[in-house]
Amino acid sequence: MKSIAGEIDTPALVLDASAFERNVSRMAEIAAAAGIQLRPHAKTHKSVEIARAQLKAGAVGICCAKLGEAEVLGDAGIQGLMVTSPVVTANGIRRLVSLNQRVEGLSVVVDDLANLHGLVAELEDQDKPLRVLIDIDIGQERTGVRSHRKALELAAAIEACRHLQLVGVQGYAGHLMHVEDSDAREVLVKLAMTELQGYVMVLREQGHALPIVTGGGTGTFEFDIAAGVLSELQTGSYVFMDTQYREVQRPDGAQWPFEQALFVYTSVISVNNDGWVTTDAGLKAFATDGPNPEVWSDELRGSDYAFFGDEHGMLIVEEGTPRPQLGELIVCAAPHCDPTVNLYSDYHLVRDGELLRTLPIDARGRSA
Repeated sequence: MKSIAGEIDTPALVLDASAFERNVSRMAEIAAAAGIQLRPHAKTHKSVEIARAQLKAGAVGICCAKLGEAEVLGDAGIQGLMVTSPVVTANGIRRLVSLNQRVEGLSVVVDDLANLHGLVAELEDQDKPLRVLIDIDIGQERTGVRSHRKALELAAAIEACRHLQLVGVQGYAGHLMHVEDSDAREVLVKLAMTELQGYVMVLREQGHALPIVTGGGTGTFEFDIAAGVLSELQTGSYVFMDTQYREVQRPDGAQWPFEQALFVYTSVISVNNDGWVTTDAGLKAFATDGPNPEVWSDELRGSDYAFFGDEHGMLIVEEGTPRPQLGELIVCAAPHCDPTVNLYSDYHLVRDGELLRTLPIDARGRSA
């Protein structure tokens, strides 16, 4: 990427418009070719405009990890929203029911009868039913029912309530997204999808139609598709990619079909130490749950980047590489895209080295 030094204040979150657009198109093409629907996850980008781009490319709706994300997108006119975590607090349920009145195609997952009873109580005076899916634990052990008996119990309770509509099941194997070895990841996905298929078969045998079987993700999408269990994919990070995903091996050593599109730009603010230069992007500028930031600037590839405090970074230049100058712009790939995005208020949209405009991160900070 070409430098746009002087046009932005750093640290800045930068989105390569061309790479992003290709990523959106490629995933849509992959899903269409496989005959599977796409309901991408907004937890990655938290952006109304990006959600619209995904829908325009053929997505049937948008997933949201948090109710707050769904409220922001729904009030901006986005339809077909699915909240992929249970909403259980009294106030959260009130907000969910209110949102259901304002948007079309809203759905939410449940994994507990107590949660179901809370939803029913709030829906008592409503005419419009709430669409629900049974969340199934297929190995992540985070949320979801863990027995066929519990799934059948929930399904029967949902079907018995005129205020609820059972539309499917969710089985998300998030714990498999970053299994580095491709063969191991494939085996584990097959096991998880076989378990999900068992739930689907049991529920359908008891007369529950389940038009939606949703799950999958960027790290496992090919194996998710091949298993033939899901009716739709919840891929999210493909729009941006990050260092964590690019470290995951692809089948037969193939290249990722998605490009690195999300970057953090930082500036050199001190060159007074012989061993390194200091930048203005520290712990507050990058997600810190994964690898350190990866230096992407062509002339500095291979240099090490380390955190130097809340506001500062340390760039250790490889021997023989010219040291960056004071004020020089350094481009880093996002190490983990989702939580990195949540640190910023907007994207700087760049194409061929030119700053096009800023794009608000509309649902930034909506953690509930």
